[in-house]
Amino acid sequence: MDYIIFDFEWNNAYNYKTHKGMNEIIEIGAVKLSDSLEIMDTFKQLIKPRISKKLGGRFKNLTNITMDEINEKGIDFDSAFSEFALWSRGENTVFLSWSQSDLYTLVDNFVKFKGTTYVDFIENYADVQKYCMQFIENHNGNQISLSHCAELFEIDLSNQSLHRALEDCFAEAFCFKKVFDKEKFLPFINKCDRAFFEKLVFKPYYISDKDNQFNILDVSLSCPKCGGKVAPLKEYEFENKTFKSAGQCKKCKAKFWIFVRAKKTYDEIIVSKRLVQINKKRAKHIN
Repeated sequence: MDYIIFDFEWNNAYNYKTHKGMNEIIEIGAVKLSDSLEIMDTFKQLIKPRISKKLGGRFKNLTNITMDEINEKGIDFDSAFSEFALWSRGENTVFLSWSQSDLYTLVDNFVKFKGTTYVDFIENYADVQKYCMQFIENHNGNQISLSHCAELFEIDLSNQSLHRALEDCFAEAFCFKKVFDKEKFLPFINKCDRAFFEKLVFKPYYISDKDNQFNILDVSLSCPKCGGKVAPLKEYEFENKTFKSAGQCKKCKAKFWIFVRAKKTYDEIIVSKRLVQINKKRAKHIN
């Protein structure tokens, strides 16, 4: 099994056609490791931007990349990733990045520039940040930066220029190698079919009253007082992502305000329900 640690530097660009911002990949960096985690090869390529011809101030300050350097050494997006795919080709290769943000940005760029979410040259992927964090105590579930992880692992990065793609890959490789255990690492590897990439960029949303994939009348409601079935007394109204109505328990006759939300994820619809009892004075006027 070989490992490819990849990293991208991207520029915050504004797409005037879609009127949306995007992170446009400007540089690819990658390090290829053998099964024994020895460095076999490296890859580095600048990409000429399509969306924005100007580099943001934060991007320039972090990376020190200039448009002159891009114009001299950069190539177009399709050519850059064709070369990267060819360079990374191998059997049982696992791609790794520090958190999923680089992978998400790659898929987002594929959608914008290739019209697909499917990155066909990545068949196996693992989040090396997530793996390394299991060896760090008291992180409280909070993601940690690459430089902080290296510090905790007592890895000297004083000679590394972080925030350039290839240099970041070397830093990730040092952290990965420091705590690598093949048996512990295997559960972190994801098989990357089309569904994997589609799920990665799917944005959950709350279903509205006009969405035909959800029927509010199919939601069962139980009385918090006696456990009986609560039935709505009037049609549901939809406001602030919430279905609202008034209902009555068929068993104890108590009346409630009903609040239901339905959230669509890639795999399922998650329904949350809340019933608030209506005071007796107000309940008399609700039929």
